[in-house]
Amino acid sequence: MFNIKRYTVKIQRRIVRMFLSVSPIVFKGMFATAQGAPFPGQPDSGPGGADYTHQSVLFFDVATTADGYWLFEPADPKPDSAEVVVFLHGYGAYNPMAYGKWIKHLVAKGNIVIYPRYQKNLLWPRPNGFPKNAAKGIRDAIDLLQQADHVSPKIEKVVYIAHSYGGVIATNLAANWEKYKVPKPAGMLLAEPGSGPFKGARLENYAGLPSDMNLEIVVGEDDYVVGSEFGRLVFETAVNTPRRNLVLQRRDTSGHKRWVLATHSEPYAYDLDFDTGLRNYTAQRVLLTSRLNEVDFFCYWKFSDALIDYSRKGICEEYVFGDTPEQRFLGYWPDGRPIKEMKVFTPEYLEELGRKRQVKTQEEVVK
Repeated sequence: MFNIKRYTVKIQRRIVRMFLSVSPIVFKGMFATAQGAPFPGQPDSGPGGADYTHQSVLFFDVATTADGYWLFEPADPKPDSAEVVVFLHGYGAYNPMAYGKWIKHLVAKGNIVIYPRYQKNLLWPRPNGFPKNAAKGIRDAIDLLQQADHVSPKIEKVVYIAHSYGGVIATNLAANWEKYKVPKPAGMLLAEPGSGPFKGARLENYAGLPSDMNLEIVVGEDDYVVGSEFGRLVFETAVNTPRRNLVLQRRDTSGHKRWVLATHSEPYAYDLDFDTGLRNYTAQRVLLTSRLNEVDFFCYWKFSDALIDYSRKGICEEYVFGDTPEQRFLGYWPDGRPIKEMKVFTPEYLEELGRKRQVKTQEEVVK
């Protein structure tokens, strides 16, 4: 048995907090679908859009230890079963508040979200221990979901979403899913992945990723925290995973009153409804730098939704793969001008680059 908090949250009203034993945290009426898109600038439908099928989230906190987890289930209406998303946070972001609006979005679309803690604090465990802790959290969450009174998990086509160091963990788990006894990823979205000054849990190369996994890697033009090095490493060495794209999200400073940035903080979408009360360095940074805008709706949320739909149903491919206008699109400024679109790199780009290098080498030999 474990103790977890129960919250009842209503739109535009105060949060009532109670402490009960073995009860979920319940968010009611959060999405207000009858009123249209709940967030300014969000499309009404489609990948990244507000065509929600559930109005509430059941929130279970089983994260007192480093190998614990938070669990989010769709409700209102509560389905008998649902597909699963594993969400791996960035270094130190073991407060789901950091990505709360994104998690709400995923659950309202009908997904169960498992959010492994994997860290006890900023110093422990060492990064080499992150995959083991995350894997145990995933396995334990699935075990809990298979009990009565929970939404039954469908684990045949699990999609993994990961930010920052979470991307290092996700790719490690994907390459070693049988060893860790976690669901084999059908799809994976890496958002600004990287390890900064650390090397723990990184692999030398990613040729061992599943050949049938759909992989989208997004790096930011102005990510000065981890940069693009790890994302490029995965993209360039995952040679046995043909369905993969590398996307560069670019800044646009041509807006009249605001800019669209491309920093390491873009995937954050904090929501105090998901706040556990933790205030470490990462949580403070989230509160200072998180913003909800077109980068969420037309980059990270669009890609996560489209990747989920493509991996499970074979639809929405044009929104996530192939260097298409739909994939590159990042929305419009209020005056109707398009925001600077994203740049997409495909495996064919690497092949062409390799051919050019080979020709250049041959020319140098001839000289």
